[in-house]
Amino acid sequence: MKIEALAEQYKIELESLYGEEEAAALFGLSAEHVLGLSPVKLKMAKDTSVSFVDLQKLLSILNDLKIGKPIQHILGVAHFYGSVFEVNENVLIPRPETEELVDWIIHDHTPIRTQNLKVLDIGTGSGCIPISLKNYLPDFDVVGLDISPDALIVAERNAESIGVDVVFIKANILNYQTDVKFDVIVSNPPYIRELEKQQMHDNVLAHEPHLALFVKDDDALVFYQAIVDFALTNLNFNGRLYFEINEYLGEEMIEMLGNKGFKNISLRKDMQGKDRMIMAMISDEIA
Repeated sequence: MKIEALAEQYKIELESLYGEEEAAALFGLSAEHVLGLSPVKLKMAKDTSVSFVDLQKLLSILNDLKIGKPIQHILGVAHFYGSVFEVNENVLIPRPETEELVDWIIHDHTPIRTQNLKVLDIGTGSGCIPISLKNYLPDFDVVGLDISPDALIVAERNAESIGVDVVFIKANILNYQTDVKFDVIVSNPPYIRELEKQQMHDNVLAHEPHLALFVKDDDALVFYQAIVDFALTNLNFNGRLYFEINEYLGEEMIEMLGNKGFKNISLRKDMQGKDRMIMAMISDEIA
């Protein structure tokens, strides 16, 4: 079978589930992974026949896509902030909005990159946040924390493959204590309320870890509250607290941080115009 015919088969079989544009993108990712062809080379090779072995691989990927399995889990990798991360069913697939959060932190601290600041990422998952921060701010001491031992195995492999030194800790932030002080605390904790499940794509519900996604409707800020309380005792003066947040709870986050005594609270929208990130600094009164 020629590449052009295979691309058309992907389109026909996936269009109803993903839409024409995404179906084409999924074929491009699959072909690049199996055939090693960049998007430009793929177009130039449309009349090239695919070997039997590669055809079977690409048809297997197509079958997985048809049942809603995320392409990142099928291929076992996800691209995030310039690096390739291993992902599986034990970790969330890194999202573009999380890249925006990482970019915010790097932009805030690049002018002082020569200082040995300590960074803690809470709920680290694949390790995409702390590994990316360490990759671009190599002088920083970076720690990732997660409750899931399976997630930490993935994070440790990612740090090794990308070639950065990040310390990973197994702990539950709801009861974690340490005497260590940090200059930056960042988290993308579970924040999707049960009532919001109906808005989510079936492939996310079926294939990504619910432990990293959902909170109870009546306690949506449970992890944020715990992390803020942790920051009150473990964030250095002039330290910064960064969160990825539920787009519907920006005002509640501002109110909660203000009530806890934080200052310079900044709410930011992501590239889709949704309230998705917030930063706050520890104030003189509570330092």
